[in-house]
Amino acid sequence: MSDLLPYYKETLTKELVKKGVKNFKLSTNCNDSFEEVNFIIYSPVKKNGVKLNRDFSQFKNLKAVLSLYAGIEDFIGNKTLKCPLIKMIDKNGLTNSMIEWCLAHTLRLHLGLDRHILGQDGIWRHKIKPPIARDRSVGILGLGELGRPVSLFLKKIGFKIFGWSRTKKRIEGIRCLHGTSGLKEVLKKSEILILLLPLTEYTKFILNNYSLSLLPRRSQIINAGRGELIEDTALIENLRSGHILNATLDVFQQEPLPKEHPYWILPNVTVTPHIAADTPIESSSKVLAKNIKDLIEGKLPNGVVDLNRGY
Repeated sequence: MSDLLPYYKETLTKELVKKGVKNFKLSTNCNDSFEEVNFIIYSPVKKNGVKLNRDFSQFKNLKAVLSLYAGIEDFIGNKTLKCPLIKMIDKNGLTNSMIEWCLAHTLRLHLGLDRHILGQDGIWRHKIKPPIARDRSVGILGLGELGRPVSLFLKKIGFKIFGWSRTKKRIEGIRCLHGTSGLKEVLKKSEILILLLPLTEYTKFILNNYSLSLLPRRSQIINAGRGELIEDTALIENLRSGHILNATLDVFQQEPLPKEHPYWILPNVTVTPHIAADTPIESSSKVLAKNIKDLIEGKLPNGVVDLNRGY
């Protein structure tokens, strides 16, 4: 259930063979063979601009659904899914991509590089001195498979890291908070705030007028999680007022982001086209092959989703 099969077919076939999986067929033509399908590899597919809702109940021998992406909000509320759902955890590909993207933009904002990149006007601004990481507080909302490694890399550089998650977490060297009081504390300390949360009923619009007001004046926001984590009108209002200095956004409520959207023209917004964490074909094919092999052998692989929690 993906339109990406042409890109994956050769590589994934090789990886499955390497893992010793035999007598298999990769296909998108499953309508006439519901009884034969054991595994579904899934990515969202749109038809006439509308995302297809999938019915998994037709597949009587379905052992698992494997998502090509880390985000699994498409499955929330789908009552036809009765088997394990495995999200993509690709530490050599997707995770590294997210670390690199978040690291690059955190340093960009921390050092104020835009004023030099965009300020090639002949003015010698030698009195503006770059700060040091240990003097900057960075908040990270979401300490899961992506938030945890991002927080650890930023900690290595020297940033003061405050992490938040819905449930209690422990990460060596990171101040981890949780719950409502913990969220308020992280927001109040975050000069740079990075969003890496999954989208659930609890995290939708977690950044709104109230929560944005808790951030220090002239704080900076990076969103590489999901567009619906931010209430757009609230963020735009805070960007225009100057309470939020700037925002770097990779994900949006509607993608592609409409040409008329204010984010395109606000001078203190950087838009990137959902590129923070790519899913490389080679590394993700290795993950899929291993997960399928594990499932055949009766083992649950890394990345099993709790649909009640939404991640």
